Amino acid sequence: MIYHVSIHGCDKNSGSESAPLRTINRAAALAHPGDTVIVHEGEYREWVDPRFGGSSPKERITYLAAPNEKVVIKGSEEIKGWVYERDGVWTVTLPNSFFGDYNPYTDVLFGDWYLGRGRDHHTGEVYLNGKSLYEVSDDDGLYDPKPLPRAIDAKGSTYVWRCFVDGERTTIKANFHGYDPNRELVEINVRRACFFPKVTGIDYITVCGFRMCHAATQWAPPTAHQEGLIGPNWSRGWIIENNIISDSKCVGISLGKFDDKTIPTSDAGGEKHSHYYQIESVFSALKKGWSRETVGSHIVRGNTIYNCEQAGIAGHMGCAFSQIYDNHIYNAFYKRQFDGAEIAGIKLHAAIDVIVKHNCIHNCKYGIWLDWQDQGARITQNLLYNNPRDLLIEVSHGPCLVDNNLFLSMEQYSLELLAQGTAFVHNVFASRTVVNPVLDRSTPYHFPHSTDIFGYSEVFAGDDRYYNNVFLSPHGHVIEDDGKKGNHGLLAYGDYPSDYEEYRARISEGDEWLAQRSTKRPIFSAGNLYLGGAGTPKAEIGSVTCESYDPRLSLEPDGDGLYLHFTVSEEMLKVKTNTVTTKELGMPRVCPFPYENPDGTDITVNVDYFGNQRDDDRPNVGAIEAIKLGENRIRVW
Repeated sequence: MIYHVSIHGCDKNSGSESAPLRTINRAAALAHPGDTVIVHEGEYREWVDPRFGGSSPKERITYLAAPNEKVVIKGSEEIKGWVYERDGVWTVTLPNSFFGDYNPYTDVLFGDWYLGRGRDHHTGEVYLNGKSLYEVSDDDGLYDPKPLPRAIDAKGSTYVWRCFVDGERTTIKANFHGYDPNRELVEINVRRACFFPKVTGIDYITVCGFRMCHAATQWAPPTAHQEGLIGPNWSRGWIIENNIISDSKCVGISLGKFDDKTIPTSDAGGEKHSHYYQIESVFSALKKGWSRETVGSHIVRGNTIYNCEQAGIAGHMGCAFSQIYDNHIYNAFYKRQFDGAEIAGIKLHAAIDVIVKHNCIHNCKYGIWLDWQDQGARITQNLLYNNPRDLLIEVSHGPCLVDNNLFLSMEQYSLELLAQGTAFVHNVFASRTVVNPVLDRSTPYHFPHSTDIFGYSEVFAGDDRYYNNVFLSPHGHVIEDDGKKGNHGLLAYGDYPSDYEEYRARISEGDEWLAQRSTKRPIFSAGNLYLGGAGTPKAEIGSVTCESYDPRLSLEPDGDGLYLHFTVSEEMLKVKTNTVTTKELGMPRVCPFPYENPDGTDITVNVDYFGNQRDDDRPNVGAIEAIKLGENRIRVW
C-alpha cells in the first residue's frame, strides 16, 4: 500500500495520490509492514511518531520524500505578534497551553558529563530566518549583548533571547537588532523531536530524502535516554538516508539508549560516580534483551548533519552492529554556549561491530569518539579536518581497526588513545597523538560479534598495532612532554616495551599483580613513514624517517570538492610495507579475539581511501595508493 501526504490534503482522506492525507502522523497510524508513505513538497510542523514498524528487512515501512520535491519536517512553530520594547529587543507572550504537554522553556539541560558553564540552558531555541539565536540569562546580555568569545560566529552570538514562564504564560524576549520579527521568519522550538517513536521496538523503518530541523532535544549521555531529532528509540534495522538534519539542541541522529528509569544518574540524586551508573545501564540493557537479534543493525548513510550542539550522531548500545557511511557532518558544538564530555561529530558507546566508513567530519569539538566497548568496530576511509581532535578512543580493549583514514586536523590532535588493542593501518596523521592508560575505570568486553559480556578490565595502554601509516609534524617540530599535550608520530610510546618478552621481564620482580597494573603493554609497528620531526617508537621495522622534509600538505576547496595537496620525495616511496591481514594483526592481550569482519571472516586491508585496489606485494604507505613522485593534487571529497 502507498499512502500520499500533502499540505493540501486532509486526514479524513484515503491517502491515495488523488486524495492525500494532510499529516505524516496520520499516515504513520495507517502504515503497516510493506507499506510506503510518500510525502509531497511542503513544510510539516509535527513530531512524526511511527505507530508500527516493519516485520523484516524486506517488509519494512518506508517514509519517502517525493523525488525532486523539498519536504521539510520542523519541530518548531512560526511566531508572530512580537511587540517592540527598545534597543532591538522584542517581546511575545504565549499561553502555556500553546505548548501542550511539553514546554521547552521550562525544561533545562542536565545530565551526566554535562557542563552548563554556570547557568541554565533551556531546550528551547529562537530562530531568525533559519538561524538560531543565543540564549542569555540576564537583561544586560539581552539589551546590550556582547560577542561570546568562544563562539565560532562572534557577530551572530549577539542575536540573543531570554524566556520567562509563570503558571499561565511563557514570555520570550529576543534582540533581533535591526530586524522586525513580524516581517521576518521567526520560529521557536516546541517539540522534542521530528521523527522519533515514543515507544521502543518499532523496527525496520526507512526514512529517506527529508529536511528535518528544530528539535528541543535533551542532553544525551550514556546513562540517560538518548533523544535525537530523529532516531529509532531502541529498535532494530532502521535506514536513515539522504536526509538533511540540522539545529537539534543536542543530538541530530540518536541510535542510543532506551529510557531506563530504574537506573538513576548522579544529577538525579545518585550517590555513586556516573561511571558506575553506566556499568549498571549495560546490565540493565542485557536484562531488557539487548542483542544483535533485537536492537541495532541500523544503516545511516548519505545524510548531511550540521548545527547540532552535542553530536551529529550519538548512541549507547542501540548503535551496535550498525553501518554509518557517506555522511557529511559538521558544526557539532558550533555555538559553544554549554559544554560536556559527549560532544563529537559521531559519539558512540558500545559500538560493537559498527562500521564507520567514508564520512566527512569537520568543525566539530571531536570528530569521531568511540567510548567503551568498541569491540569489532572499524573506522575506515573517513576524512576529518578542522577538529580539535579527529579521533578519540576511550576505555576500550579492542579488537578495533582504524584504516585508510585522512586525519588532517593539523593544528591540534589527530589521535587521543585512552584504550588498548587498537590497530592503525594505512592512515595519515597530520598532527599530534596522545596515549595514556586509564587505571581508575574498568569496562566490559564481549564474546565476538555478541552483546554477551566476556570480561572486565582497566586500560593498561599499549597492545596497539601501527602499520603503513604516515605521521607528520606539520610545523617541523617535536613536542616532548608528559603525554598530556601529545607528541607527533609515536613518541608517546617512547618507554613502552617492544615485545612481550621485554614486558614479562619488566613484571618479573615484585608483586606480579601490581606490576601488571603499572606496566604498559608493548606496541607493534612496522612500515610507517615519519615526516618533519614526527618521531618513531623504538625497534620499529621497515620505517622511513625524513626529519627535515616538509610535504607541504594542505586541504583546499575548489569548486564543489576538497583537494589534498602534497609533495612526495623519493625517500617517502622507500618504506617497506606489507599487506596487513587478520593473521598479521593477531589478537589483543586483554580481549583475546581476532581482528575480523562482523560476519567472522578474515580482514585483508588491500584497498585504499577511495576503495582502489592496492599493490599486493608492497602497497604504498598512507591512505592513498595512487601517490606519485613530486606534486600530488587529489580530490578527497
